[in-house]
Amino acid sequence: MFKRTLQLLLAAWLTTGTLWAASDPFVGKWKLDPSQSKETYQMKIEAAGPNRYVFDFGGGGTETILVDGTEQPGHSGTTLSVTPVEPNTWKLVRKKDGYTVMTAIFKLSADARTLTDNFTASRPDGWTFSIDYVFTRTAGSSGFAGRWESSHEKVNSVYELEIQPYQGDGLALLLPAEHSARKMKFDGKDYPVQGAEVAPGSASSGRRVNDHTLEITDKINGKTTDTQRITLSPDLNTLTMTVQQAGHSKPDTLVFNRE
Repeated sequence: MFKRTLQLLLAAWLTTGTLWAASDPFVGKWKLDPSQSKETYQMKIEAAGPNRYVFDFGGGGTETILVDGTEQPGHSGTTLSVTPVEPNTWKLVRKKDGYTVMTAIFKLSADARTLTDNFTASRPDGWTFSIDYVFTRTAGSSGFAGRWESSHEKVNSVYELEIQPYQGDGLALLLPAEHSARKMKFDGKDYPVQGAEVAPGSASSGRRVNDHTLEITDKINGKTTDTQRITLSPDLNTLTMTVQQAGHSKPDTLVFNRE
């Protein structure tokens, strides 16, 4: 699934026994179909003093940043810098352990009603992922401060997930775009999400509704961040994932095709 700043929480996967895990129809490699997917991404930027703003990109936290190009503490052990390139253009750079993991170019339209975001994520191993967003203002009247909702996304990279059996009665979900892994048994307990860039306290739990339907709850420090319903098509070649993020009025719909 495509999610800006790589903070969108994806589904964990569940199973009920060793025999099922060996033949689980969810196991395999899957590729996002952007033409069939729709993400309603929301973000909020609030003024907090002269040239200082509070950024809420979703995912359970905010960051207060002075817009002067300097590296400042961000979430999950990262730093974030915001540089005013032109009067209506900001460049955002996020780093982890000194390495750039995200760049974004925010451009505000002349009437201040639209914001474009050219977003790129990267890792030291050479992997990159880019999306072009177009946001429409839903609150506020001028400048970058306000509430914004994505009205269009253009995915410029391949987004894949791989699902593997895990310890007989569990499954592992590997996500290159999120640089994370969920390795879970599904007994109603919360299982920690693994990954260097994962927010501390991230965990998932879930249940199987039937052979082709899963329901998942993701949390950070015990607080629900999203709930998900994942369905497998009758021919076992398409996954449809409906994600309802906490505090958002509209769900995301993500469609994956089997590779």
